[in-house]
Amino acid sequence: MLHPDGTCQWLDQATDPPLGTRPQQVPRPQASLPYDHGDTLVLYTDGLIERRDEDIDTSLTRLADALSKDTRLSPERLADALLTRLGVTGGAGDDIALVTVRL
Repeated sequence: MLHPDGTCQWLDQATDPPLGTRPQQVPRPQASLPYDHGDTLVLYTDGLIERRDEDIDTSLTRLADALSKDTRLSPERLADALLTRLGVTGGAGDDIALVTVRL
C-alpha cells in the first residue's frame, strides 16, 4: 500500500505457498490493512522485484524507494514509472504482473 506521503505498508501477514501447490480443502490465509482516500494498492508478482543474486529485503527496499518517488502519478502512469525504475521495461527473467489501484 502506497500512501500519498510516499510511505509504504506491506500486506505480508498472510503469506502462503504459490497457487496450486497446497491441498484444495485448506483455506488460504487472509490479511487486511486500513486505507485512506488517495492511497494506492500495488499488487505484483515476484518477477517484478526478485533478483536471483539478492536478498528479498533488498528487493522490497528497491520497490518501496521506486514507489515513493511517484506518489502523485495516476495509477497507470505509476505502473509505467515503476517498471522503468525497476529496469524491467524490456522484459525480465520471470513473468511479471502488476496492478495499481487508487483507493
